Amino acid sequence: MKGKYRDPSRRGIYSDLAIRQIPRLLSVTDREEFSPTYGCMDREYWLCRSTDFPSSIAQFGIQSLALVYAHPFSNNPYHRHPKILKIVLAAMDYWIKIQKNDGSFDEFYPNERGWAGPTGFLVYAMARAYREVAPLMPGDLRDRFLKSLSKAGRFLARYDEPGVLANHHAMAILPIYEAYDILGERQLLEGFHDRLNDFLGYTNEEGWCLEYDGPDLGYLSATVSFLEKLGRLYKDDRLEDVILRAVEFCSYFVYPNGFFAGTVSSRQTVHFYPHGFEMRAGSDPLAAAVAEAMLASLGEGKLVPPEIQEDRYFKYRIPEFLEAYLDYAPVEKSLEPLPYERPPFQKYWPGAIMAARRGDNYYAVTSLGKGGVLKLFRSDTGRLIFNDCGLRLLLKKGGEVTTGWMDPDYKTEVNDNVLEISGHLHKVVHKVFTPLKMILFRLFMLTFGWHTGMAYNIKGWIRKLLMLRSGIAPVQFTRKIIFEKDSCLMTDTIRLEPGVEVLKGTLGDEFSPRYVPQSRYFQSQELDVEGYDLTAEDLERLNHRRSLLITRTISYSEGLMDCRSRDDTSSAN
Repeated sequence: MKGKYRDPSRRGIYSDLAIRQIPRLLSVTDREEFSPTYGCMDREYWLCRSTDFPSSIAQFGIQSLALVYAHPFSNNPYHRHPKILKIVLAAMDYWIKIQKNDGSFDEFYPNERGWAGPTGFLVYAMARAYREVAPLMPGDLRDRFLKSLSKAGRFLARYDEPGVLANHHAMAILPIYEAYDILGERQLLEGFHDRLNDFLGYTNEEGWCLEYDGPDLGYLSATVSFLEKLGRLYKDDRLEDVILRAVEFCSYFVYPNGFFAGTVSSRQTVHFYPHGFEMRAGSDPLAAAVAEAMLASLGEGKLVPPEIQEDRYFKYRIPEFLEAYLDYAPVEKSLEPLPYERPPFQKYWPGAIMAARRGDNYYAVTSLGKGGVLKLFRSDTGRLIFNDCGLRLLLKKGGEVTTGWMDPDYKTEVNDNVLEISGHLHKVVHKVFTPLKMILFRLFMLTFGWHTGMAYNIKGWIRKLLMLRSGIAPVQFTRKIIFEKDSCLMTDTIRLEPGVEVLKGTLGDEFSPRYVPQSRYFQSQELDVEGYDLTAEDLERLNHRRSLLITRTISYSEGLMDCRSRDDTSSAN
């Protein structure tokens, strides 16, 4: 962060980034009034014809258009423009048309009947858009819209989804209450409290919320945003406590170089949702410090601005930034120092199996639960000097395997300046559709996906296949990280079980083994570091001796200084 106080001149970064995307948003929208897909915001469907159904999440863009129509942001030619209002109403009408009979919506495939994603996100976007344009809606459209809002809200209140994603549970209780606030239906209020209790069960006293099998910082910032939005309508001390702890946990993963989170997280996300932090900034000095640091980074082209996102996800960023602009909190008091700005400390979260530490001349974060992912920064310049997401091997029989997987069976030891992790590598899943597989999948979903319960079970199976399931590989590892005064010593031991042959191997650098659609966005800090490719000699030794020890020395000022490999019996090379 570049100062101890908020810089009000940065506020416009939010609106500028968002407003610049409105032409793109309008371009993906069918604006032809006589078209049967008038109001559809999925260009791949209505124009390119590259898909056979409209992805409903595209209609999330309605909120952005409603906001720029209703509010006089700077450099906003869309404010109160009748054409924008007309498109908003057409898009709302199309949203109604593509709703399933149980109140749900499809995002990734026909008959998906998704819960929070997409139905929860859509209900929130529609409710907020409705608040902006309700007096201008024709009576017939308003009646049909409110009926659809009720159906979708009741779907969210009745069901959940397989696999625990706390941010999705937050993005279920938020729209349920938004719908209740508009409609006043008791069934929605009762369902809200049921889903609220579910969400609270996925929070951890350390400050993080469960995303599949551990904490994910990008989605934790989203959870903060969703809960703060909910706070406009509903107050609960339990949620306030969740937010307070989450802000503190997030603060440790605001990095000296201006980036955030990443591969230390369970879902390896690098995005940051600022709105919730802006809403708290006036009363929470740490939230203000995080918001200011991340806003400065956005101004420098860091994090995940909408221009680097695909058509599916850039629509999430626009209203988030517009609302962050509207709720920007100028703070006259000095901002609280972020963890990397504080005096030396060591912090370990045993539940998250993560650690952060500030030395005299470095800042480091580690995820032991993910095989010992390490990010190391110079404290004076903030530069990322070392980034290691683990070991990757390509086996002759078995494909790609890695240490960079959340595994509760990893054995970890934490002793002052020494961190140690050991366990088995995991198989990396790489699956794509072929024409035949796509045809069979479509037929299967058309046959069985009409039933909500079947669709629920199918989605659970897909998540296990692509995101959760990772078989154990017949390769073992031990990683030891020792923080010394002027350098960090990292040793990695690889042990092959019988019958295994390694073709290639890489240690370190940036990679994301888990399938997460909203991840793997390029960050310029990736250019500052590189990994170590196992040499032909390393591979020969590993395959012949069945083990390999690699020792690296990382200077806190210069980065990687030395890398040596040996086996159990040979001397260091």
